[in-house]
Amino acid sequence: MKTKAAVIWGPNEKWQIEEVELDPPRADEVLVKLTASGLCHSDYHLVTGDMPMPYPVVGGHEGAGVVAGLGPGVTGLEEGDSVVLSFLPACGQCSYCARGMTNLCDLGGSVILGPQLDGTHRFHARGHDIGQMCLLGTFSEYTVVPKASVVKVDSGTALDKAALVGCGVPTGYGSAVNKGEIRHGDCAVVLGAGGIGVNAIQGAKNAGASYVIAIDPKEFKRDKAKEFGATHTFASAEEALPVITELTRGRLADACIITTDNAEGYQVGEALTLVGKQGRVVVTALGHPAETSVTASLFELTLYEKSIRGALFGSSNPRFDIPRYLEMYNAGLLKLDELVTAEYRLEDLNEGYDDLLSGRNIRGIIRF
Repeated sequence: MKTKAAVIWGPNEKWQIEEVELDPPRADEVLVKLTASGLCHSDYHLVTGDMPMPYPVVGGHEGAGVVAGLGPGVTGLEEGDSVVLSFLPACGQCSYCARGMTNLCDLGGSVILGPQLDGTHRFHARGHDIGQMCLLGTFSEYTVVPKASVVKVDSGTALDKAALVGCGVPTGYGSAVNKGEIRHGDCAVVLGAGGIGVNAIQGAKNAGASYVIAIDPKEFKRDKAKEFGATHTFASAEEALPVITELTRGRLADACIITTDNAEGYQVGEALTLVGKQGRVVVTALGHPAETSVTASLFELTLYEKSIRGALFGSSNPRFDIPRYLEMYNAGLLKLDELVTAEYRLEDLNEGYDDLLSGRNIRGIIRF
């Protein structure tokens, strides 16, 4: 079949909206008609070349839609089912899945390779095979994905909002609650108040943190952070430090979540200065592949038992947490409507990323 999709043909190029050929689903694969896709900063790493995937690629990894076809061997799904796509597949059988760490499933190693799990491609254009961001490629009207990436949700779910629960919401929320271990009465700091950061703020607030400090140079994002539960906002860590010191009577923060556009080595050192004894620094933002150094006080790391932790998908479990977050939304315990700053057509994808980079939106979505 033919479908319209956004393709990136090489680093530092614009997204090209064009008609592409999409193969039918093979064994254990699902054809999905997309309702909406989020504009996540991770897809922009394809533009900059920071995401080491072979070009060309259909972008998009944060999507929801309806099952439009099933490949051989697929069970538990029917055409017409509402689904959210997880950018991390979960096989349920590897040692990591067996221990509940489905975000670290062995299949996850395939998400930056380009082809599907069997080594072949589903998208084709201009005589080329085209890869799919995180095996998904949600910047397309239709896509074919592994069943391991599909999470069935209740019929009637608002799929335009549910798309955000495929990546941004669990990544931010889980980074605060699961990896940051924020508890009642804690002081939490979120460094970067974009689409991931505001969800970390939601997580810290719902976990019962007394103080939730948002740090971002963009005034628009600082204002938005307050809507999601930030008690204080600052333009820099330097501005925040004396206030955090006063609020905590010198103990400093319990956790700092790094959710900036790109993780930089110096930010780890900044975050460590903001947390106190046994303070946790959680690195959620994706760093540059070639950057291998961070700035930190090893003296304080040992004597104050501080720790630095990585977080992928907020250490969340896609099949459990995606429906759970939607239940929280339905119960009024999680903000999703407020996350969407602007909606775009697929043809306006480049404009959407211009808005994201200039700090004019928290989360943009493509509505198909």
